[in-house]
Amino acid sequence: MDVAEIKDLVNSILIEEFEKDSSEINDNANLFEDLELDSLDGIDLIVALEKAVKTATGKDLKIEEEKAKNLKTVGDIYKVIGDLVK
Repeated sequence: MDVAEIKDLVNSILIEEFEKDSSEINDNANLFEDLELDSLDGIDLIVALEKAVKTATGKDLKIEEEKAKNLKTVGDIYKVIGDLVK
């Protein structure tokens, strides 16, 4: 997966699963302040990302708890997914 594919995947999850508007989503958007996700949404987001990456790549990847706790912005998600699919 290249950077554009990762961004499309993450953005589509935020739009479809969490009903966010595409205009709200950018690298610097804070997941909890700007996009108004709560801690339960954070867990749901990790699960949705892992499923989507598996569907897209065929690889069963897990986002480690420590990395998940450090996800603050949409850009952080892009980077973690990018690192996992390398």
